[in-house]
Amino acid sequence: MLSRLMNFLTACWGPSSERYVHSNSDTAGRQDGLLWYKDTGQHMNGEFSMAVVQANNLLEDQSQVESGPLSTLESGPYGTFIGIYDGHGGPETSRYINDHLFQHLKRFASEQQSMSVDVIKKAYQATEEGFFSIVSKQWPMKPQIAAVGSCCLVGVICGGTLYIANLGDSRAVLGRLVRATGEVLAIQLSSEHNVGIEAVRQEMHSMHPEDSHIVVLKHNVWRVKGLIQISRSIGDVYLKKAEFNREPLYAKFRLREPFKKPILSSDPSISVHELQPDDQFLIFASDGLWEHLTNQEAVDIVQNHPCSGSARRLVKVALHEAAKKREMRYSDLKKIDRGVRRHFHDDITVIVVYLDTNLVSRASSVKGPSLSVRGGGVNIRVKTLAPCGTPVELNTT
Repeated sequence: MLSRLMNFLTACWGPSSERYVHSNSDTAGRQDGLLWYKDTGQHMNGEFSMAVVQANNLLEDQSQVESGPLSTLESGPYGTFIGIYDGHGGPETSRYINDHLFQHLKRFASEQQSMSVDVIKKAYQATEEGFFSIVSKQWPMKPQIAAVGSCCLVGVICGGTLYIANLGDSRAVLGRLVRATGEVLAIQLSSEHNVGIEAVRQEMHSMHPEDSHIVVLKHNVWRVKGLIQISRSIGDVYLKKAEFNREPLYAKFRLREPFKKPILSSDPSISVHELQPDDQFLIFASDGLWEHLTNQEAVDIVQNHPCSGSARRLVKVALHEAAKKREMRYSDLKKIDRGVRRHFHDDITVIVVYLDTNLVSRASSVKGPSLSVRGGGVNIRVKTLAPCGTPVELNTT
């Protein structure tokens, strides 16, 4: 399969009218139909590449790269923050996370004067509580806001340490060089919370022993209460607070019996890794990518091609695979507009973060250039909670 993917890459990466991106000209990214991309940029620990393809009528994936100060203190810490927020039911939760999670992280890092697992946990919890507050205010006018939620994948690189935090089924994968063979091995760093995974179903049963129908196989897909595939998220208040699981919420979201404790969790799985000299790069992506590529296939594609455009390259391979599964040409898939496109693939967000050993090993107190980039998309102006502005990069030294 990989050789076929490589052949496709060679073909689709040839001359094109859209190949006008240069390292100095895509400061805020570029748009090619439903594909937004930033082929290359510089973070404190190396280079990065970023791409988003929209399938939903309103882009539900949100993403960001923040590099420089990780607190409000002059003393630091400094580093790089990566976030991918795969929304469902609408864009409101993922947009809210994009606007608030990093700011909460900076606030708690300032209080503790360092980066830690506790800082990240507190930032997640503050974001969850903040969105609960929004739902409470919106509920009388817009009750369906209670059924909007988001996965939340975060990576923080600080002082040679990598923190990975996750809710839901987005994924972070490390590419590590094996010196004995010269190969680059794919190592999954994130834990996923999708009840399609047997261990996650067992976890749900152990947390809800009184409910034999906590996980249901519906249309050949495992779902929590027959409604949702993930067991942890930000938002989805209708499955966390019983007072929001009632009329006027749509009947399809309402449970027959009231629940006494939250069905879904907002407690992230967090792991800590000391980065090694052989650690080459990180791939952060929403599940839209992993539906079409294995971890190793993604790592091989990144490793065997130039750094510039690596995220866009992964997205295009996934789209090629999505088209093939529907027995259609990639060129025909590109012609399908947002909304209808969701029948062929999900929103897909990819961020590839390269690790420069000399930069990664610097102390967290060493300053670097500040950078802030958000993934883009085609957005219709509607009355949503946090309107999505034009992707902006702030780059100051």
